[in-house]
Amino acid sequence: MKFKRLILLLVILAGITSKCKNQKENHTQSTAFQVDKMLQGTLIQLGRLKQVAEKEQRIPRTVSADGEIHWTNTKFDWTEGFFPGSLWYAFEVSEDAKWQQAAEKSQIMFEAHKLLTTNHDLGFIFNSSYGNAYRLTGNESYKDVLLTAAESLSTRFNLQVGCIKSWDVDSGWQSERNWTFPVIIDNMMNLELLFKAAEFNADDKFAHIAITHANTTLENHYRRDNSSFHVVDYDPDTGKVRSKETAQGFSNKSAWARGQAWGLYGFTVCYRYTKDERYLEQANKIATYILKRNNENDDGLPFWDYDAPITPTTLVDVSAAAITASALIELDGYTEKSYRDSIEEMLKTLASEKYTAKRGENHNFILMHSVGSIPHENEIDVPLNYADYYYIEALVRYKESYGLNNHKT
Repeated sequence: MKFKRLILLLVILAGITSKCKNQKENHTQSTAFQVDKMLQGTLIQLGRLKQVAEKEQRIPRTVSADGEIHWTNTKFDWTEGFFPGSLWYAFEVSEDAKWQQAAEKSQIMFEAHKLLTTNHDLGFIFNSSYGNAYRLTGNESYKDVLLTAAESLSTRFNLQVGCIKSWDVDSGWQSERNWTFPVIIDNMMNLELLFKAAEFNADDKFAHIAITHANTTLENHYRRDNSSFHVVDYDPDTGKVRSKETAQGFSNKSAWARGQAWGLYGFTVCYRYTKDERYLEQANKIATYILKRNNENDDGLPFWDYDAPITPTTLVDVSAAAITASALIELDGYTEKSYRDSIEEMLKTLASEKYTAKRGENHNFILMHSVGSIPHENEIDVPLNYADYYYIEALVRYKESYGLNNHKT
């Protein structure tokens, strides 16, 4: 009798296991279909923007207040690498050479900027463009560009401070802030270029700069609740902190949403290259903070600043959501804690009609409702090329990370 009951129990358990397995497989197939559909839509929209950009021989950045495409500044623009980066992802997904050709024509427009030492944004610019180009083609000339850009970026490192200087303060609005050595949380995104350069030529100098910058940021940028200040200003002679402020957030004490996303992405990358558990721990802490604060919005997407007054007109920053989604996918591969449900909800919301433009609309940018800088009254509630870039990256990463195809990121 006991033996029969045991057999019956095993049969029941086998049925439950089979049912759960089928449910999981159905879930994966359903999600795969949705992500494929999202990617197909993005490529159609991106293809239309590509045609306009090729005709103008310029790089699209956003839509201006007068409703026209605003192109990147040819002298220098921190966003200039994202559009060719999106084209490289389109090439990866489709394996159609037209995307590669368009990406190469686009990024050559700013290749000379690899020599600039007056700005910290070289990681943003060259990782998204030439970094993807080298990853997908193995062309050694692209690696040379990355190495040159890394060398230029490294000139902004101050050993006494332990950081790469973000902005020069001798002109523009930065000169009015009384800063001497400002370091912004965004700068965490430039470290990947240095880590790559260290791998390319086995030069510990680049890795040392990246690790030192990350450690200094970990020590001085984060509050007890694991939110980040936007700007920390240092004394370049002593390395002491002079002030902790914001440039694009609601207040000096607030948590600017895109800044939190930059930190999450940056520390996840640092863990990828170093396997230092401190970086993984910090990335998880930031993720927990972001997801908790995102729940304050019914859509589950971040308001432009987590501490801005919430009213019916408080703006969401879709760019922060796209960056977060992409970072969480990579982080999910390193930690026992699962972020997959949060990732999927975020991607589904971004793909909704509320945030994804109809084909042929939105000047052919993919996502709507991003925020550049409200304090500067610049790029408010508009599409942004980097929002599109990180959204496409997130979709490609999702497929790779959850075994839905063989693409590498």
